[in-house]
Parts: sequence; C-alpha cells; structure tokens
Amino acid sequence: MSTDPRADVTSRAADAPRHGHRFLLLGRKTIFSYHLALYHVPVHAFQMVTLFGLADELRALYLKDLAEHEREQVYYALFSEGHWPLKEIVDGTRRSLPVELERVTVDEQGNRTFTTILPATDATCRKEDVLHYQPLDATGYPDYLTLLSFGQGDEVHLAHQLAASPNWDEVVTTVEPQGFGPADLRPAGTVTIPSIKDAHGVVGKSPLVTGGKYQGRIDGRTVNFIAGRQGWWNNTSLNAK
Repeated sequence: MSTDPRADVTSRAADAPRHGHRFLLLGRKTIFSYHLALYHVPVHAFQMVTLFGLADELRALYLKDLAEHEREQVYYALFSEGHWPLKEIVDGTRRSLPVELERVTVDEQGNRTFTTILPATDATCRKEDVLHYQPLDATGYPDYLTLLSFGQGDEVHLAHQLAASPNWDEVVTTVEPQGFGPADLRPAGTVTIPSIKDAHGVVGKSPLVTGGKYQGRIDGRTVNFIAGRQGWWNNTSLNAK
C-alpha cells in the first residue's frame, strides 16, 4: 500500500455527508474561489467570489489534475468544514480557514461526487480580496441573462448572477475575451447578454453553448467572448428546501 496519505482518499468519495462551505477553484495563472450557494440554507445563501492564499502543494496538485481532466465534466472545490459565517471573511475577522481539495465528478444522470484529493491544509483570506459578496434573492429576475465577470488579464470567468429563486448556478471560463478591463474584473462586474432572455426560473442546460460567440454589455460598453470550459453547474441542490 502506498505511504502517500493522498493515495487512499484519492480513490474514494466521502462515506457520509459533511457540513461546511465549498468554494469552486477557477483559473490557472490566478486561482479564484467561488462559493457554492444554496438558496434555502441561510449560512450558504450568499454569492461570493474571492481569492485565497493557497499552499504550493495544493496549487500544484489542482493544476496537474485539471490538466489531466481538461475535457471532462470535472470541477474542483475547496471544502472547509463548519458552518462559520462567510461575513467573517468580508469583515476581516477571519484570516485563515482549514480546507481540503476535492475533485467533483458528474455522472450521466447529473449526480455529483466530491472526492478528496488533498487532505487538510490551511488557506489564508483577506477582506480586500473579496471581489463580490451578495445575499441570494437580493434582486428580482432580470430581463436578460446577467453574469458576474471576474478574473485577471486574459483569464475572464463569468458566473450566472443569482437573483430570484428558483434559479441555476454556473461558471464558465471565456476564450478570447475582448473589451474587459481590470475594473470589470475586480470587483466583479455585471455583464448583460441582450441576445438571451433570462429564463426566470430553472433551466435544464446552460444557455451559453461551449464554443459559442457572445456579445455582452457592461457599464454601457460592449464586450465579446467565446464560451469555454464550464467550471460549475448546479440546478438541483441550489434550490432544494
């Protein structure tokens, strides 16, 4: 048997449900964290984008595993056990959090399995690194598809803005983004896609087709992008009561 402590946990998912926060990992040059929200669980009823200080081992394993599963429906998350308030990060009263790196796989029926690939380590956090923080249901449904833009340089990610419920949660990484400036990415900007009506509810699949070309509006300006890799998708547990 391998003496590497990661070997055993890599091959299996957790046996029992665990309670805590999960943050999607997105990006390669700069790794962003996106909180997995739940409308009907108060401690998780927030859409949040931030940056964490990550250990070199965690960063290296994430990037290696991502490269090996690039073309699969595989996501990556940090799991932090406990129901501590996210506002501790926003207020600056929390400076670190225990995390585990997980690979999130999706089967043909859409079931997600969270498998630990790196056990407990610590990540650091700073209030000035919070790019977006807003309660869910803070606004009504918009007229058109509305996205949050965040990233750095030519790495631009777009998250579906979580307004009224029920809804769907999604993050995609763009290809060849044009027109996005630093002020559109930090703090997170709001991008409207005039060619796509908002569904005003749950959708069964993303309105952004991988490889599709889209034009959006941000602060009255035009931005263009190609929809690339999907970094998260959820239209089930997000809405569960």
